[in-house]
Amino acid sequence: MKDEVISIKESVTSSIHKCTTLHNDLSQFHELVQKIGDNKELCLIASIKCKHIIQQALTLLGKSGKAFNVQRKSVHNVRIPSDSYECSIAGICVLTDGQVLVADSNNKRIKLLNQQYQVVSHWDVNAYPRAICLITPNEVAVAVNDYDSKIHEVQFITVNQGKLVSGRKFQLQHECRGIAHQNGDLFVTSGKDLYKYTLSGKLICRLYQDRSGDLTVYKCAVSPTGDRLYITSWSHDKLLTLARDGTLLATYTDPALVRPYGLHVTPAGQVLVCGCWSHTVLQVGWEGESELAALATEEDGVWGPWSVCYSSTTSSIIVGQLEDNILVFRVE
Repeated sequence: MKDEVISIKESVTSSIHKCTTLHNDLSQFHELVQKIGDNKELCLIASIKCKHIIQQALTLLGKSGKAFNVQRKSVHNVRIPSDSYECSIAGICVLTDGQVLVADSNNKRIKLLNQQYQVVSHWDVNAYPRAICLITPNEVAVAVNDYDSKIHEVQFITVNQGKLVSGRKFQLQHECRGIAHQNGDLFVTSGKDLYKYTLSGKLICRLYQDRSGDLTVYKCAVSPTGDRLYITSWSHDKLLTLARDGTLLATYTDPALVRPYGLHVTPAGQVLVCGCWSHTVLQVGWEGESELAALATEEDGVWGPWSVCYSSTTSSIIVGQLEDNILVFRVE
C-alpha cells in the first residue's frame, strides 16, 4: 500500500508539473496574441509556432485523443397523451442539475424530463423548435422557425421549480435553424449563413456563408473556450470547423456521416455529430479532421438521429430521434 501511495503521489506531482508548465506557456502565448491585436497574419504565425503547446494542453485535458467508451444503453419514451403527432426530437439540452429539455419539433413543444427521463412538464411554442442551447443554469434559448408562416425567432425559456416559464424573445430577419451560446455570444444558423448575435438580439456580424445548396449551414455548436465553431452541412454531408472569426479551418466527410444533423460539443471539448440518414452517432476530433469513434449505429437501435447531447451529471450521451424514443448511452 505504501508503494502504491508513493506511485500515486509521483503521478499527481508529475501531472501538476505538466499543468503548471503548460499554463505558463499558454499564458505567454495569450499575452503575445493580446499584443498582436487584430493582425491575423501574425496571429496565425504565433498559433503555428505554439501549436505543439496547445496540442499538449488539449491532450492533457483529454480533448484530442480520448474517445468515449459506451457501456450500456437505455430507451425512454417522451411522447405524452396530448401529443398530436409522433415525436421528432430536433434538440436536446441538459441542465446543470441533470434535468433534460427536448425540443419536439413535430408537436411544437419543449418538454422537461426529470433525471429518469420522464416528461414532467412541457411548453408549447408558436412554430417548429429546431434547436436549443443552454444560456444559464436554468435558462435556455430555442430556435423557433416556420417557413410558411414566416416565423423566425429566438425564444427564451426558464425552468422554475419543475415548470417551464416563457421569457423574452426576439425576431430574426432570416430563418432560424440552429443555435449555440458561449460567453454571451449567440450563434444562429439560417441554413446558408452563420450569424453572431448578442443575447438581447442585436446582430453583431455574419461569420460564415455558403450559398451552394439549401442547407449548407444547418446546425452549429461552439467549443467551451469559443475558439472553434462547428457546422453541419446537410446538403454536402460535411462537418465544418471554423475559427472564432469564421475562417474555415477543416472539412470532415465520412461514409457514416450521411445528412448530418445533430451536433454537440461537450464541456471538455469533445465533438459529437449525428448522421441522420446513415443512422450513426460519431465522435470527431476537436480539430474536425478525424473520427475518434462510432459511438452508436443502427445495430444499437439508432434510427434517424436528429439531436445529441452529453450529460456530465450522468456521464451519458442522449440521442433524440425521428420517433417517440430517445436513447441514453452511458459512457466513460
